[in-house]
Amino acid sequence: MGQRIVVKIGSQVLCDPNGALNHEVLGRLVDQASLLAADGWQVLIVSSGAVAAGRGIPAVQLKRINDPVTRKQVMAATGQVRLMETYRALFQQHGLTIAQVLTSKSDFQTRRHYLNMRGCIEALLTAGIVPIVNENDVVAITELMFTDNDELAGLLAGMVNADLLCLLSMVPGVFDGDPDDPATRCIATWDEAKYQMEDIVLRGTSALGRGGMHSKLAIARKTAKLGTEVVIADGSDPDILVKVTGAQSAGTRFPAMGDASPAKRWLASADDHAAGFVTVNEGAEAALLDKNHLASLLPVGIESVEGPFKDGDVIQIRNLSGKVLGCGRARYSHEEASRLKGQRGQKALVHYDYLFLVD
Repeated sequence: MGQRIVVKIGSQVLCDPNGALNHEVLGRLVDQASLLAADGWQVLIVSSGAVAAGRGIPAVQLKRINDPVTRKQVMAATGQVRLMETYRALFQQHGLTIAQVLTSKSDFQTRRHYLNMRGCIEALLTAGIVPIVNENDVVAITELMFTDNDELAGLLAGMVNADLLCLLSMVPGVFDGDPDDPATRCIATWDEAKYQMEDIVLRGTSALGRGGMHSKLAIARKTAKLGTEVVIADGSDPDILVKVTGAQSAGTRFPAMGDASPAKRWLASADDHAAGFVTVNEGAEAALLDKNHLASLLPVGIESVEGPFKDGDVIQIRNLSGKVLGCGRARYSHEEASRLKGQRGQKALVHYDYLFLVD
């Protein structure tokens, strides 16, 4: 199997100042992605731009839709067709076939849905087909929306065990201070021991997208900890994908720091939509966070249980102060967990193999 790269193309990269698709930039990125495919890379693209592509709907038709949310859904539905047709035509010039994959956050909530989507994407990549993935904006509702496509790209990078995740926006990378200060520099390689998120001046949400630099930085650090190298870079650079996959320096690079199992990668994607949670005592917290020992979550360390959850559901694990320590796959229901809490000699509620700790 060749190396795998997930390329997230942000809305500001894809759109011109008027919010319409920038076909020149899109064409350059497709050219570069095709070069990577020719070199043996398996390429997965997470693309914004459906709503922007839908701006081509005649105004007389849009005026018939009064509700702004519904209007955006209509633009996404019609724009998705235009966007995919643009991708299809551009990749076809290089002899490559694309596939459209529309997803929502609910696809990551259960192990069954997750494995089903992973199986489909794995098959596409193995066949040499380029998956173009986007959130299904037509049916997405606020509480089940991804924070932004950076989050989606990070989840997919973990899902397919990508070697590299490239988050493309309109900034050259992560700055070590105020971007408007002439003394500020772009960080070439992120160092967890040297930099702290709260100490870095971050850009806010962009005009055309939901995700700002804060989101990108959080996703990059999390994805790198799971074993995928990440680069945050400027998508308007005409050779950006060639640079980040080659020897040239570009953007801010986050070296891979671990090699999480497929199960833990899934749990990392499911940590914010758990079915319930348990609160653990100080002894259990210390045991779980002890990096020198592998510990499962035993009932003896559980103080309280909040459901409802059943066998196989993802649950959060919190300490006595309410801080989320991580999440795991429950081995039995909240009723049984409530009955067994505080007892010694009982089977683990969460086995270590299905336990993901935040830090």
